[in-house]
Amino acid sequence: MIARASLCRVALCLALMLVTGCASRPTLRTCSVLNAAPSLQVTLMFGMMRSDGSPVPESAWQAFLRTDITPRFPDGLTVLPAQGQWRERTTGAIQSEPSRLVWIVTSDTTNLPQRLEAIRAAWRSRFDQQSVGVSVAAACSAF
Repeated sequence: MIARASLCRVALCLALMLVTGCASRPTLRTCSVLNAAPSLQVTLMFGMMRSDGSPVPESAWQAFLRTDITPRFPDGLTVLPAQGQWRERTTGAIQSEPSRLVWIVTSDTTNLPQRLEAIRAAWRSRFDQQSVGVSVAAACSAF
């Protein structure tokens, strides 16, 4: 019975989001219906190849995660392996490389832009990268 009530809440919330156009900006009420809190979902996109074509070793990635990312987001994050693709800025050619996505769900916005930029700048500098992608979206989250 409780599971069915939860399912009904989720269905109701999704229906409200679609009808009201709030799918991209959850409201306090939407979060409340889900027993969740307003939060931000941050995705950082890291290329795993240096500009000379050599790979970033897994041990270097793990060290970077431990020393540069985790201290800035100690409450938790998720790392996913990925295959990134983009259009090269100078030639227009489609490029691809192994990547890592770091997904962070946080309600702590204290110095968020500075924390994210410090991570991005450190990766670009240390591993000779042109850029580190970042995407931030409003969300409702519960754990």
